[in-house]
Amino acid sequence: MILGFSIPAFIALHVAISLVGILAGILALVAQAKGRFLPGAQAVFLGTTLLTSLTGFLFPFRGFTPAIGVGIVSTLVLIVALVALYGRKLRGRARVVYAVSATAALWLNLFVLVVQSFLKVPLLNAFAPTGTEPPFLAAQGLLLIAMLILGAAIVRQPSVARKAESRAIA
Repeated sequence: MILGFSIPAFIALHVAISLVGILAGILALVAQAKGRFLPGAQAVFLGTTLLTSLTGFLFPFRGFTPAIGVGIVSTLVLIVALVALYGRKLRGRARVVYAVSATAALWLNLFVLVVQSFLKVPLLNAFAPTGTEPPFLAAQGLLLIAMLILGAAIVRQPSVARKAESRAIA
């Protein structure tokens, strides 16, 4: 039992929270790359992504695992994003800091999604049963390239900071 949930129920909750974070993150960051700031989507993205990381620490584990490492990095990246957005209100360098940290947080969540997909989806697992085969590496490489392009597009979007400030991010 974890927080009163059976382990399968807790896994389902954790996955659902993660998927909401991924969808909200894609919506929010793609909009931001196009010059539109969606405060509600940003809040849902950051909150659910942080909750994904934090609930991940509640699973029973023995010793340090790659999942724990990703959770630690994700939590730290999200703290930076939260401070840039809500503390510094995207002013000055905080705009670029937010673009980089929010994109990194989404990438980490998508990275785990790709890993889990190759582990759990039989069709994908057949192509990369150990996670070291070329199809898995290609998927992760393409994901990284896409996220670098997204992050660069957000950084190049100067109007987002002014729009976000004018909406008085709380």
